[in-house]
Amino acid sequence: MGKTIVEKIFSAHSNRDVKAGDVTIAKIDFCFGQDGTSMLVIDSFRNLGAKRVFNKDKFRMVIDHSSPSPSIGVSEVHKKMRNFAKEHDLKIFDIGCGVCHQVIPEAGLVMPGSIVVGADSHTCTYGALGAFSTGMGSTDVAVALASGKNWFKVPETVKIILKGKTKKGVYSKDVILYIIGRLGADYCTYDAVEFAGDYIKNLSMDSRFTITNMAIEMGAKAGIIEPDEKTYKWLKAHGVKGECVRVKSDKDAVFKKVLEFDVGKIAPQVAKPHTVDNVEPVNKLKNVKIDQAFLGTCTNGRLEDLQVAYSILKNKKIHNDVKMIIAPASKDIFQKAMQKGMISEFVKSGACVVAPGCGPCVGTHNGVLSSGEVCISTANRNFKGRMGNPEGFIYLGSPATVAASALKGKIADPRKYIK
Repeated sequence: MGKTIVEKIFSAHSNRDVKAGDVTIAKIDFCFGQDGTSMLVIDSFRNLGAKRVFNKDKFRMVIDHSSPSPSIGVSEVHKKMRNFAKEHDLKIFDIGCGVCHQVIPEAGLVMPGSIVVGADSHTCTYGALGAFSTGMGSTDVAVALASGKNWFKVPETVKIILKGKTKKGVYSKDVILYIIGRLGADYCTYDAVEFAGDYIKNLSMDSRFTITNMAIEMGAKAGIIEPDEKTYKWLKAHGVKGECVRVKSDKDAVFKKVLEFDVGKIAPQVAKPHTVDNVEPVNKLKNVKIDQAFLGTCTNGRLEDLQVAYSILKNKKIHNDVKMIIAPASKDIFQKAMQKGMISEFVKSGACVVAPGCGPCVGTHNGVLSSGEVCISTANRNFKGRMGNPEGFIYLGSPATVAASALKGKIADPRKYIK
């Protein structure tokens, strides 16, 4: 009987043949924490009695959720992270570097066929590179940091085949929102989701990251895409040398379910407050006035996303009643956007461009909503309090939808703004 990608990865890392449902101890290729979780990782690591990390090249801490620090308390957390890094001769992504889920793959730290665990729920992002990557609690990450291993129940895999070609104004964010809206937030609980089909093959790497990033929003343990020549080219461009593992599901692999969607039938989508699966086509949302528009995050803060927004905002002015905040996902993306003239154009349009990081998305700083305010965001979550105020209202959409809405002053169909 054949194996799925996930079963193959766990068999290779467990030194034994395993299948979905088996409990196994597997080797970890890379682990990390961010400034919202690393303090607990450090404390748990010390409570375990560990004296050194299993491999200093296979662990990173990232200061991104509150970067630069907005308070004395957060500054103390950052200092603790830096001191721990010095103590163990570790590299750290410090303020201004960017969001963990962008800077880690950018640095060539994630390989196809690897197992990655992170103290952050959107660690599933790296599945775009053909890795099994999943979020864990800080204590579990500390175990991995101390031993280089952890225990797993090998998940079953739901295969989602995406066929066809999207119409003008429809992006990968719309596709994944549509799927989550159709399936629900708990449809794939503890399953892995393998995304496949012609649509996936034709997607850019930036767009693939968007798809796998949101696998957790349908309950999945991990999202994964079979690596191909596009993947290997991207890795090479980001400093990865030598031959990469080539892994794919066997033709006779057993999937929990196989679902098919025709992306050509999908319109721009919006997730309404206060759940990600509360999804409707944008043209069904009439006269939803917005106070804030946010472009960025580990879902849609990449160069391709900024380019889409730039094409809509260029030579235009953001609505007088709208605050628009833009946070590139990494310093590298910020610099490339500057070189292409995007940042200047964003500022001219009336947007506020902030340091690369997660602040507005998680509500720590750089754009906390006031009570009753409405925000359209490219983020992956719209739960109550997500942007710092439980009395705020968050809608999720693509970079195009966010840019169009910022111009109009209410949630807008981006197709009217795309040439």
